[in-house]
Amino acid sequence: MCKAALLAALLLLVGCRVAHRDPRTLVFMIQSSPANLDPRIGTDEASEHIDELLFDGLVDRNAHYQFTPALATRWEQPNPLTLIFHLRPGVRFSDGQALTARDVVWSIDSIRNGAVISPKAAAYKSIASVEAAGPLTVVFHLNHPDNFLLTNLATGAFGVVPYGAGSNFWRDPVGTGPFRFVSQRIDQDVLIARNPLSWSEKPRIARIRFAVVPDAITMALELEKGSADVEMNSLPMDVLPMLARRPNLRVTDAPGTDIQYLAFNTRDPILKHVRVRQAIACAIDRPLIIRTLWGGRAEPAVSLLPANHWAWTGNVARYDYDPARADRLLDEAGFRRGPDGVRFHLTMKISHDEQTRLLAVVLQQELAKIGIALELRSYEFATFYSDVTRGAFQMYSLKWVGGNQQPDIYSYVFSTASFPPDGANRGRYSNPKLDALLKDAAENPNLARRRSDYIEVQQILARDLPSVNLWYLDTVIVHNRRLTDVVPSPSGSYRFLESAAIAGR
Repeated sequence: MCKAALLAALLLLVGCRVAHRDPRTLVFMIQSSPANLDPRIGTDEASEHIDELLFDGLVDRNAHYQFTPALATRWEQPNPLTLIFHLRPGVRFSDGQALTARDVVWSIDSIRNGAVISPKAAAYKSIASVEAAGPLTVVFHLNHPDNFLLTNLATGAFGVVPYGAGSNFWRDPVGTGPFRFVSQRIDQDVLIARNPLSWSEKPRIARIRFAVVPDAITMALELEKGSADVEMNSLPMDVLPMLARRPNLRVTDAPGTDIQYLAFNTRDPILKHVRVRQAIACAIDRPLIIRTLWGGRAEPAVSLLPANHWAWTGNVARYDYDPARADRLLDEAGFRRGPDGVRFHLTMKISHDEQTRLLAVVLQQELAKIGIALELRSYEFATFYSDVTRGAFQMYSLKWVGGNQQPDIYSYVFSTASFPPDGANRGRYSNPKLDALLKDAAENPNLARRRSDYIEVQQILARDLPSVNLWYLDTVIVHNRRLTDVVPSPSGSYRFLESAAIAGR
């Protein structure tokens, strides 16, 4: 029985029973526990999205990617190597402690000096020192100009933590955001509540329980029963029309910028061959997968950047679905079919995430057509993500969430300086030409020059293929109709919860 048919049968059995629970608590289902709620460390989807609700950066960004005040009300740059932030007075952490410049200095220095092992460390290598020039003034001294420092100090990429926060801060995180942390039970839930001390506008939702529900059918049934209120980007597309017909539910969607990608370990004896990586890209029928797995709610991607970004280019090598070309590339790479038709074996690591598992099965079938035997190994998310971040994989697939809206994503993911734990170059790809272009783009004040650099960066990556950009995913939210004012963001952020409301509450 297909998943949609099975779900339909189960929904008939469930009927319209409503679960008894605290009506003031919104239940938001997620597929896996956040790996680490310390904003200096957590880079998985659940951690970053929840951290955005608990912590603030020095600046924020609006819908047009322009910088706006957050913990800093204003900032100035008297010269290319100095950046001065003036903090908002009267801000308190959720435990009542006043926020000062010392906290900001600690938040940066603890990443830079190794007090915490952070995958974000490479983003702050341009900083020579940070000092508190007064209780509410922070001065950054740079080694060289850095066009992306503001991006890396913005909410979502960065969060200010209290002075002295150490490596165990994730157990009881304390921030200045609109919500405060209450509790976490690994693989069960995370509970947050409205932060009465927040400097920003107070949310209308009193409490949110992020319930870990790995199984898509269970997730759909919880929505139908009313024991859960909302999920985002977790359900198979074939069940959405059915849920949209339920009187208590609504499906809200919008074009998105989150991108699904397939990554390779470029140090692997087989995958180090660029023709092998190109052949795999040619074997993936992206239009078909978008229609069948995503219900048309995605757009093919040729770059990490959104297509409307100033640095985006479509003038790159492309790998349309072409099994014959894939066969030729593998022959040229010296991997000919054996008597059984198999050229070689590869392993793809996946988590228990439903959509990734479905994608992996499709990839397994498509690679078999060109003589690649793909073995799938599924792990609980924390184990899977730990293996990925330390490079213990041949292939994996994940999504870039939010961070791909700025071109410094290329340094974070592909520069030689960003090998873990200093960044997210998990496949250990290294190209000196690319490194030089990224350095120039980060330091040069001329926008036309920077765009030229990034165009060449995208062309190099499209040729070398350390990873395959698959598609931009729509943001799709299924929610109980008691949740109102739901406005999906292109990045799939949870920040719509800051302004959403529970009807009658």
